[in-house]
Amino acid sequence: MGWISRPRARWRAATGLVATALLGALSVTTPGIASAAADPVKGAGLPIVHNEGGTNYEDWLGSYKVGGKDVFCVRFHLKAPGSDEAYQPGDELLTKWGEPLEPDIAGNISYLLLRYGNTSNNDEAAALAHLLHSWTAKTHTPGDTNFGTPPEKAAYPEQKYFDALSAAAKNDVAKMKAEAEANRGPWTASVTAPKGDQHLGQPATWTVTVKNSQGKGIPDVPVKLTATDGTVGQADKQADAEKASDSSSGNSAPQAAAKDATLKTDASGTVTVKVTPTGDQPKLVASLSAPADKPKVQNPVNTKDGIQSVVGTGGEQQLTAQGVVAVAKPGKVQVTKTDAKTGKGIGGATLRVTGKDRKTAATGQDGKPLTGPDGQPAVVTTSGDNGTATVENLLAPQEVCVVEVNAPPGYTNAFDPNNPPAACGSLTPGGTLALTVANTPNEVPHAIPAGDLPVTMAKGTVETSFSTGGIAGLAALALVGSALVGFAARRSARR
Repeated sequence: MGWISRPRARWRAATGLVATALLGALSVTTPGIASAAADPVKGAGLPIVHNEGGTNYEDWLGSYKVGGKDVFCVRFHLKAPGSDEAYQPGDELLTKWGEPLEPDIAGNISYLLLRYGNTSNNDEAAALAHLLHSWTAKTHTPGDTNFGTPPEKAAYPEQKYFDALSAAAKNDVAKMKAEAEANRGPWTASVTAPKGDQHLGQPATWTVTVKNSQGKGIPDVPVKLTATDGTVGQADKQADAEKASDSSSGNSAPQAAAKDATLKTDASGTVTVKVTPTGDQPKLVASLSAPADKPKVQNPVNTKDGIQSVVGTGGEQQLTAQGVVAVAKPGKVQVTKTDAKTGKGIGGATLRVTGKDRKTAATGQDGKPLTGPDGQPAVVTTSGDNGTATVENLLAPQEVCVVEVNAPPGYTNAFDPNNPPAACGSLTPGGTLALTVANTPNEVPHAIPAGDLPVTMAKGTVETSFSTGGIAGLAALALVGSALVGFAARRSARR
């Protein structure tokens, strides 16, 4: 490249070179400027105002919003976290002094985080923060609750901050303590399946019970219910409880049968539902969040600026319980129609399959009445030399009857439509009920009656006898007859 001859152009070029060099130097020598950390964002809670030497100071008891989630601080008097503060999962929660929590205290914290960790109530959030600090930052050395103690050594002035709470928050402190003592973990969950045979399409009552460490039922616990080979519906008992409860209680009971649902335990710690079998092995799984034995803490990634560790919902663990039943196997009925005299089978006989009353239809395995197109109990027809018919997939156990509809030809005389031949029996799951209906054949008459006389079915021996007078009379008649014939013949010859 040649030099530029025009002065102005040379000046502009030189200026550009200098500017470029300066910018390059700045880009090399100037360090990157870090963006300022986000300010803390308060969630639910209350400000605590205390006067020290004539000056009012304000502290915060409540939750903070970090990463879009509600958290509570557990390193009293250290710096509050910014809304974008980075945290990493830690181990079990310890005191501010690095000591393990007493088991009962750890259980209380886990329960309260589970139950109130996401509260939007200011008094509840302040009460929870107060309890967390009072349990994790108790006085450790003389004077460590005094105002002006360095942050890393400051203990929580429990009584002073409690006195500064609102009346409602003070009540919540007492309520939460008692509630945690009564309901802390470990919890247990159980599913109780119905007793007796289960049948397709027929709902039965299942119960789920959640108990605390003392074996008492825990109320108001959300329980997710998932059914396999069945559908979940609301039990009558639960429905009544839902109607009586406030809509803010969070109940989400299903209005119709579904594969899963979420319900809350009642005052006794029980959820009651109806499960309708749709397959061979209905199963109900209950899952819920329960307080962990030891709550988990989250520690800041930045360990240089004295930022507090936090807890959120790290006091929970998942509990599951399940129950399984087997649907009773269907039964079948084998009907045989026979001749009452010979015992041989009769084909072509029609019989209705009914229940015990001989009027209503028997029940199929699907729980529905076994009816024909006319809506009446289903009709079967016997066939073959054995005169049999089989009805399968019947609900068992149940009482089943077969009632003759019409008598087959040759068996009509003894048939009474008002009291037709029938047979009944008890059907067992997976079993075959054999029912036999016999018909009396029509009788063939030996004498045909005249007029309107009734049919005579008499039998006997016919005997013939002869008398002497009768024989002589017959001989005389024969001689007279012969003489008349001879006389007539002679007259005819003379002519």
